[in-house]
Amino acid sequence: MPNNQFKKGELYSFITGKASTAIARRLQKKFNAAGLNVTIEQWSVLYHLWKQDGISQQELCNATFRDKPSITRLVDNLERLQLVKRVPSESDRRMNLVFLTKQAQKLQEESMELAEETLNEALEGVPVERIDVCKEVLQIVYDNLK
Repeated sequence: MPNNQFKKGELYSFITGKASTAIARRLQKKFNAAGLNVTIEQWSVLYHLWKQDGISQQELCNATFRDKPSITRLVDNLERLQLVKRVPSESDRRMNLVFLTKQAQKLQEESMELAEETLNEALEGVPVERIDVCKEVLQIVYDNLK
């Protein structure tokens, strides 16, 4: 028996991005106001490189849930902004590794502060136990569809 307790379309619009779109818009406004010249999409790539620098574009695809053409475009644009550089892999000539530049490393602290501030605004008034339940439910949804 289905476990769908939602009105038609109610859950779908929420899960497919209503909340994440609102957070992304707010964060982009904060980046613009602070003079940070990156889009949210570019920042998501930088975020994963801050966690692990020097990974392949395929690993960036997997980490960001984007396809290869999207990651190629994002890395191209980040290269133009001099925030990343591609370096041929020593072990596999067909593969490039993506590394942060010093300029990108300087963006990390300020952009992460703005992201944390935005997330705190988004979660204001939400009890911690509700956040935990939400994370659990969304993880189950993700695992069911993986």
